[in-house]
Amino acid sequence: MRDTAQPIYLADYQPPAFLVEQVDLTFKLAPTTTRVISRLRFSPNPDAVPGQDLRLDGEGLRLIAASIDGVTVAADPNATGLTVPAGALPDGAFTWEAEVEIAPEGNTALEGLYMSNGMYCTQCEAEGFRKITFYPDRPDVMAPFRVRIESDLPVLLSNGNPVASGPGWAEWDDPHPKPSYLFALVAGDLRATTDRFTTMEGREVELNIWVRPGDEGRTAYAMDALKRSMLWDEQVYGRAYDLDIFNVVAVDDFNMGAMENKGLNIFNSRYVLASSATATDGDFAAIERIIAHEYFHNWTGNRITCRDWFQLSLKEGLTVFRDQQFMGDMRSHAVKRIEDVLTLRARQFREDAGPLAHPVRPESYVEINNFYTATVYEKGAELIRMLRLLVGEDRYKAALDLYFARHDGQACTIEDWVAVFEEAAGRDLSQFKRWYEQAGTPKVTLLEDWQDGTLTLTLRQHTAPTPGQPLKEPLLIPVALGLIGPDGAEVMPTRVLELDSPEQVFTFDNLPARPVVSALRGFSAPVTLEHAQSSAERATLLGHDTDPFARFEAGHNLARDILQAMVLEGARPGPDYIDAMRLALTDDSLDPAFRALVLRLPGEDELAQTLHAAGHVPDPDAIHAARGRALDTLAEALAPELARVVDAMETPGPYSPDARDAGRRALRLAAASLLAHADGGAKARAIFARADNMTEQFGAWTALLGVGAGAEEGAQFYRQWQNDRLVMDKWFAAQVMFAKPERAPNIAAELTGHKAFDWKNPNRFRSVIAVLGAHPAGFHRKDGAGYRLVADWLIRLDGANPQAAARVSTVFETWRRYDADRQALIRAELERIRDRPDCSRDMGEMAGRMLE
Repeated sequence: MRDTAQPIYLADYQPPAFLVEQVDLTFKLAPTTTRVISRLRFSPNPDAVPGQDLRLDGEGLRLIAASIDGVTVAADPNATGLTVPAGALPDGAFTWEAEVEIAPEGNTALEGLYMSNGMYCTQCEAEGFRKITFYPDRPDVMAPFRVRIESDLPVLLSNGNPVASGPGWAEWDDPHPKPSYLFALVAGDLRATTDRFTTMEGREVELNIWVRPGDEGRTAYAMDALKRSMLWDEQVYGRAYDLDIFNVVAVDDFNMGAMENKGLNIFNSRYVLASSATATDGDFAAIERIIAHEYFHNWTGNRITCRDWFQLSLKEGLTVFRDQQFMGDMRSHAVKRIEDVLTLRARQFREDAGPLAHPVRPESYVEINNFYTATVYEKGAELIRMLRLLVGEDRYKAALDLYFARHDGQACTIEDWVAVFEEAAGRDLSQFKRWYEQAGTPKVTLLEDWQDGTLTLTLRQHTAPTPGQPLKEPLLIPVALGLIGPDGAEVMPTRVLELDSPEQVFTFDNLPARPVVSALRGFSAPVTLEHAQSSAERATLLGHDTDPFARFEAGHNLARDILQAMVLEGARPGPDYIDAMRLALTDDSLDPAFRALVLRLPGEDELAQTLHAAGHVPDPDAIHAARGRALDTLAEALAPELARVVDAMETPGPYSPDARDAGRRALRLAAASLLAHADGGAKARAIFARADNMTEQFGAWTALLGVGAGAEEGAQFYRQWQNDRLVMDKWFAAQVMFAKPERAPNIAAELTGHKAFDWKNPNRFRSVIAVLGAHPAGFHRKDGAGYRLVADWLIRLDGANPQAAARVSTVFETWRRYDADRQALIRAELERIRDRPDCSRDMGEMAGRMLE
């Protein structure tokens, strides 16, 4: 490896030797010779050991000059920064000044200050600010920033409020102390959609969404989502915005989805730009969620930040939970909950079950960028959801009010967070805190015993060993549970059982008949539930459960059991399952979006994970074939009902992305996609021909691709959208995702040679290479062609953008599930990636962890 950095440990945390009282920055922008002049007012930290050196982080900077209190300093930077010995520092406060030169145009890593299509842009989280100037680049050093930008570009933006401007320059002031990772700068030829919002405190806020010329017509939904987010945060959390202006900028080349920089959010274009013609319902929902997420960070992340990067979930898990609440209020809590659980299982459970497993608060890291994971985000949000369930809604609100009042303007820890809940709820949560400290997905086993009107439930918990954690302590697990009578009526509403020991027994007396147990309602804890139930019992839950998640889960488990039997025994879906699916499909009292989710069979990766957990070696080809047979069987059995649903769910009138119409389109397309396995795609082809929106056009085309058709429609799609960069990402991705397994690596390879394939653009790279990794049977083709192709491109991207490459490398994380031949092929590719002399720190850590 090129970089042999040593791990950083949570246990080694030391407070910063110096605090920063004020930051003044001047940028003289030029593509290859940008000058950055910094003026930093330092003071000794009274909480630190006195007499320490001044250590400033810096990478890839050419130092022009440096001084302390106007006296030149003979600084000698190394690859990671520079040190001024304590003996050369004045007593008390002092001012450090430095001038450095950087080259944004050549910054392909998209960290620090870089250029995207002629626009200057920054990305400083987690440690990108050190690529801009020398600074103590850590989240617990917070300071107000004043920034001057000099350039002939027409739009010059930074954090905070605009305070002065003139021809070729602009100055910004952010009065709120912030860590360097929240610094932002944008300069370019941009156009703004402008609106206003009046806060509950009476502040008039100017809202701007900045885009490239020509994209102004696709910003209305993002602006609407922003205003609704601001209002919701006031009404639900009592949090008002605190500056006079809020800017959002859309950037084509961006490693992440978006970034919450104070007052200047920078977004991947795909999460800002939307019109009915170019964006699907899923795109609109993603824009709504991510706009809200980044705005909510203004308080949960910016006003209160994390002390160190080990506490990352303190801001991310909390803000994910907040955006989940918001989306539930805006759309459907039931559907949103199911979607969130499916995402958690697909991403985080997979992470927990492999070599990349780590606690929500890790104990060490080599490269912090590798810990922006589903565990930190999605599992972190589940922990907050459990806390709210355990203490109740009122005490949850009291704890959050206390958190904001006590820690505003501070850099905090998980201990600070748990403490406000202990105080507000008046209970000891030390056992609950283990959720932050232990990796792995707990398994909860539920056993039933019925005798003479008494139901006895035995609950057991077990968490398997994970890397570095062979032994696990019992967790505090809330298990929400209800009872359904034989007639489908609810005989016991939801109760929350607290499982805090390896095994506990709960009894329910005076029951008139043996009920069906509805367990883990609302997915009350991020666990796997082992609960033996018959097909008839699951069909009862699917038809009658009052909890929407449990109702969905019953059908999903039924389908998963059938598919597993099909893979292992060659079974076929029985009449009970088909009848249950028919009932759900045709029940007009159910939300169409919910019915669409019920129609969705468990995915191939989920089946592989289930088989592996049961002690089997999953065969990707057998899984793919079994799932295909199940789709064919369902389609033939339900064809009349599916056809009627396709027709009934057509949305009249102009397109609207609202939840009602989006749900109808989701059910219509789910039905058409399944029906294509029986009608050859006739209904899907008709939808494509008449589509006046991207949701139906793209959904119908992919339905055709799913049955090996759609070539003519794909050509038409390309002709229509070849000049729209975001729609073309869809075109690339669909061809790989729906390719026949034996052809998937070849199609991906062909697409990398297409004139529109820009491998340095993270969105386009992911649309081919990451999507191939998400095609289980294609990626795991027996000859290893998928592995070789992905590894080749990861090596190439690693030289330009290590962070993006490392994130895509997780497609290899489940390699130990598979047979010896596939394992040997993947191991060879991971070793090839890791053992290069120029392997980056990001990629080296990821490949090394997967191999270990």
